[in-house]
Amino acid sequence: MAFALANTVTAVSTDCLLTMAARFVAGVAAGLAWAMLAGYARRMVPDHFQGRAIALVMAGIPVALSLGVPAGTFLGSVAGWRLTFALMTVLTVVLVGWILALVPDRPDRPGREPGARTPVAPALAVPGVAPVLFVTLVFVLAHTILHTYVAAFLGGVGLGDSVDLVLLLFGAASLVSVWVVGVHIDRRPRALIVASVLLVAAAATALAVLSGGAVPVYAAVVLWGLGWGGVPTLLQTAVTDAGGEAADTAQSVLVTLWNVAMAGGGVAGGVLLARLGPLALPWSLPVLLAPVLVVALAARVHGFPARRAGAGS
Repeated sequence: MAFALANTVTAVSTDCLLTMAARFVAGVAAGLAWAMLAGYARRMVPDHFQGRAIALVMAGIPVALSLGVPAGTFLGSVAGWRLTFALMTVLTVVLVGWILALVPDRPDRPGREPGARTPVAPALAVPGVAPVLFVTLVFVLAHTILHTYVAAFLGGVGLGDSVDLVLLLFGAASLVSVWVVGVHIDRRPRALIVASVLLVAAAATALAVLSGGAVPVYAAVVLWGLGWGGVPTLLQTAVTDAGGEAADTAQSVLVTLWNVAMAGGGVAGGVLLARLGPLALPWSLPVLLAPVLVVALAARVHGFPARRAGAGS
């Protein structure tokens, strides 16, 4: 309900500071929901289906990005941004009612007292947790630098009218990525995260080198979506697997770092755009993803193993 309240305040606010505070609350609410969803999905299924359950839940992210952003932009241009935020409140209230009516309560993990949590420092000391968190921070930072300013990049290469199409292509490719990850995550988590890093780095390089034509840009965006779509599932599964009894705390830290990386990506992307121009945005990704690849490859025992423990054949 905090999300609904924040959107309601945004819709009626006439004060800039109040609006910014409301958006901050909305971001906190969204982050908390995200932190709980993966753990909730894991508890609803047997161990060997946990990766696929998270993949199914996380499929909402690319759907929201590919449909929600263009839909919100269209509604804002037709009916005004205030009505758009008011509609978000209505949808949120409907969602809350649906959750209360149909979604079951789930107990905490067997053998743990309800609400028991591991402190942050011991959770970070668990083998494998720190590498996953590093990959999360830098991978999301790199992605956000380009994704936040994709409209500015497209405008800089003469494709400013194609933003909606690019977002649609990215979202559709991301859905394919989610499906592939959901099918193979229990048996090939290490191969999937390495492939994701390489695909996103290759896509960004192609955007920088081949930005003179529309078709190469569209193809690179599809490659980007194929690399990125399953990353939330891969990282949340990796951190909860590595965390063990400290999984809930590790998951919370991951979501915190994810949001920090998104904020940092917005700032870093803005600086790059202002000082070096739009082509600096895609070039930053292979630079940042090089250490991500090194850490992911090094964490072969804990963090990103070749196969999830307990996965069926």
